[in-house]
Amino acid sequence: MKPLIVICVAAAALTVAACGESAQQKAEKQVCSARSDIQKQVNELKTLTPATATSDGVKNNLSAIRDDLKKIADAQPQLSDQRKAEVKTANEKFVSEFQSVAGDVGKSLSASGARTQLQTALQQLAAAYQSAFSNLDCGGS
Repeated sequence: MKPLIVICVAAAALTVAACGESAQQKAEKQVCSARSDIQKQVNELKTLTPATATSDGVKNNLSAIRDDLKKIADAQPQLSDQRKAEVKTANEKFVSEFQSVAGDVGKSLSASGARTQLQTALQQLAAAYQSAFSNLDCGGS
């Protein structure tokens, strides 16, 4: 009777271990979570107007996007080869646009009367997000 209990306990332990997430699954979740947060941050920025934009608010959104881009880059090595290529392409495309727009935003925030330039830059950032990440499938997110 005891060997049967040992076998059942061992089988249960293996089943529980098999239910854990693989490194690839964790990386997928990290990429999709970061992608979703980038979209949230971009949407918040996109709704700003020259009257509602604050320097600290915009900087906080941009900082969150930078953190998300780093999370995506950090997760890439754990992805399958095909997914890694898709994510890398999307991330690199957005990083390039993001750096350009973030530079423009920094100038717009420091220059008096340049709030409309800020709005244009943020709209460009939204378009860059859409272009880079819209085809990166995250299961409907």
